Amino acid sequence: MPAPSDLMVLIPAYNEERCIAEVLTELWDVLPGCAAVVVDDCSSDGTVAEAERSGARVLRLPHHLGLGGAVQAGYKLAFELGYEYVIRIDGDGQHNPRDIRRIYNELRESGAEMVIGSRFITNDGYQTTFLRGLVIRFFRLMLRPILGRPVHDPTSGFVGVNRAALGVFSRVFPLEYPEIEALVVLQRRAFRFREIPCAMRPRLRGTSSITLVRSLYFLLHVLLGVFVNILKYDGRRGSRRTVAVPGKDETSQ
Repeated sequence: MPAPSDLMVLIPAYNEERCIAEVLTELWDVLPGCAAVVVDDCSSDGTVAEAERSGARVLRLPHHLGLGGAVQAGYKLAFELGYEYVIRIDGDGQHNPRDIRRIYNELRESGAEMVIGSRFITNDGYQTTFLRGLVIRFFRLMLRPILGRPVHDPTSGFVGVNRAALGVFSRVFPLEYPEIEALVVLQRRAFRFREIPCAMRPRLRGTSSITLVRSLYFLLHVLLGVFVNILKYDGRRGSRRTVAVPGKDETSQ
């Protein structure tokens, strides 16, 4: 079945020369003709050459921006090109392209602004490291009162968004470790998210760059970003004041 014409698959990549061609081949096997854009975050290896050789469109960033910057660049491009839906997958092969159509269908049928492919809704045998598991559980607890509902996999990078969310994220998007802060940004605009179970696979090749130091930095950075987003929103809401007008009540900024 041909890929939907209103869908773009976004693949942020940084030094994924050894994986990106296989990711793209598998993507087109399950979604023939899919619009796929690789956002290269100033890689120092052959990521761009491998992606172009495989037939993908490549958006090359002039400077290394980090994951959030690469994702936002892709969202801006998709919004300007008029796509209704964007689904992000990683360039290391951990996300199964066979789940893309399920996320796409959930976006269309539910009307939610974001759909998350979650590793933890069902017990499919996926194992994470002890430290990363602690971080995920911490953010679950922290986000529950902010979002007003539970989220099973707040750090998942397998995410689909619709055009309403694209309009927001093309203007406002966290530059580092964006998944958790993006949920807060959407919640503060009364947007909805849903989760569906998706399997996570090991990297095709190479090793993760996540270390103990980076995990602690991630924890502190995201905490700061979340609270800044909350304060910004509450500050705007608190700036509203009621102005008394004879025979009429109005609220003005």
